[in-house]
Amino acid sequence: MADDLLKFDFGFTAVDESELEAVQQISTKASSTEAEVKVLEDKLNNLYNAILPLLSNLKKNPEKEYILWPNRTEKIEAFEDHISGIIK
Repeated sequence: MADDLLKFDFGFTAVDESELEAVQQISTKASSTEAEVKVLEDKLNNLYNAILPLLSNLKKNPEKEYILWPNRTEKIEAFEDHISGIIK
């Protein structure tokens, strides 16, 4: 008779309340950490996509000694604001 009972698995196990609470806390923390990772990943991708065109443009003509960059200060400040917006 005891052997017959061991053959059946009803799909649950007995746990006490503290074990259940610990699992629920870990599950909640894991899902919030996953959301934070997604936000940071998006910020990193946006930052990469903002910097890559600048670097590509700077290396276009390596033979030239000087780079013609009209309104340099305004464009750099706008880029700094863009980067700050991504980070915040």
